[in-house]
Amino acid sequence: MDNLEPPLCCQESETLDQLSGYDLRIIQPRHGYRFSVDPLLLADFAGVRAGERCVDLGTGCGVIALLLARFGEDCSVAAIEFQQAVARIAERNVVLNGLSDRVEVVEEDVVSVKSRFPVDSFDLVVSNPPYRRPGTGKVSPRAGRDDSRHESTAALADFLAAAKYLVKPSGRICLIYHTSRLAELMAQAAQQKLAPLRLRMVHGNSRMEARMFMIELAKGRSGELRVEPPLMVRGEDGGYSEEKLRIYRGRG
Repeated sequence: MDNLEPPLCCQESETLDQLSGYDLRIIQPRHGYRFSVDPLLLADFAGVRAGERCVDLGTGCGVIALLLARFGEDCSVAAIEFQQAVARIAERNVVLNGLSDRVEVVEEDVVSVKSRFPVDSFDLVVSNPPYRRPGTGKVSPRAGRDDSRHESTAALADFLAAAKYLVKPSGRICLIYHTSRLAELMAQAAQQKLAPLRLRMVHGNSRMEARMFMIELAKGRSGELRVEPPLMVRGEDGGYSEEKLRIYRGRG
């Protein structure tokens, strides 16, 4: 597989998309779940540091893991995904982008990560968990979408428990999640003794309610919560905001 040219890696049921600002090419299902701007926002918010060991819970096609590998010099990333077909796509994306030495795709359920890794294994845990509870929202006719959007085997509490187990006491947990579940996340974090350190709301524009939020949590230490300025995806003229463009253009 290492010798395949990019066009041969992409099947008819898939697309090959570019994140040119990060020198990444991403294979995605043409009609299944496809990533949006959220992974780029989360990777930028997390701010991976050189040499860190990172883990992405629910990696999907692997885009967040690949972004972290591009962001952090000499960092390594474990990309956890429980859907076998999706995990295979993530593996192909790792090879396609020449990052096999730094990104490992692990086919595992979030509820079972304790069987694969020792406690306190990672400096940074990131996740874009499914935000819809089972039985809520519209059911997609396209295969794969609901498993990525709806909680299935792992709920929010399971993602937080896994993150707490995996992260070092000096490390960070960064998530992007739907605002309708902010209160629930805060309650679950308190129950699991995870301290919220940073919070940032994501708005479509300055006139719209926040649709997502990004949060940094820590275990084994405390601190006052810092609410950062809101992130606007679009400016007053309807085009992308300068910050969104900065993130999309990457750090190259």
